Amino acid sequence: MEVVTERAPKQDRSRATRLRVLEAAVACLAERGWSGSTLAVVCARAGVSRGAAQHHFPTREELFAAAIEHVAEKWLTAVRDRARRLPREGPDRTRAVVDMLVAVHTGPLFRAALHLWVTAAEEESLRPRVRALESRIGRESHRLAVEFLGADESVPGVRETVQATLDMARGLGLAALLTDDSPRRSGVVRRWAQILDAVLYAD
Repeated sequence: MEVVTERAPKQDRSRATRLRVLEAAVACLAERGWSGSTLAVVCARAGVSRGAAQHHFPTREELFAAAIEHVAEKWLTAVRDRARRLPREGPDRTRAVVDMLVAVHTGPLFRAALHLWVTAAEEESLRPRVRALESRIGRESHRLAVEFLGADESVPGVRETVQATLDMARGLGLAALLTDDSPRRSGVVRRWAQILDAVLYAD
């Protein structure tokens, strides 16, 4: 029994260290980009030694490959958490869904993911993992959008319009990287929600 008792806190500390390193890697990517997110910078941000980080992630590539998966999980969790606060029904539902999808594409998780996406275009070692996760996130995002909107994809044009909503949210996220365009974004979201309603509830 003593061995189990001693081992559990050690495993908990190890998991906590791993999570701190991953969180620091994501934060560094969002703030500094790939070139500024060295292992030393990430370790300093996480408050761990280089040896402790390399126990979990022997190389920088392995660290950021794991960070990609961490970003994907956090992004999908953020979408689901925000969805719980959506109005259940009524005329504001579509606008709220579009607002939510845009919000998760204009926050720090999207910025971190974007740096990974750009880096993967040049770093061959990261490209397969990023491509696989991009595909997974794309499928899951579309599925969740269909669920939140109550969309019937058997109706011609609905599937494409739902995908266009996600593409628009990503585009607005890109536009928000350099400047705060929230006033313009609000108008775009309002108008797109009207267009989406017209497609979803066409007679």
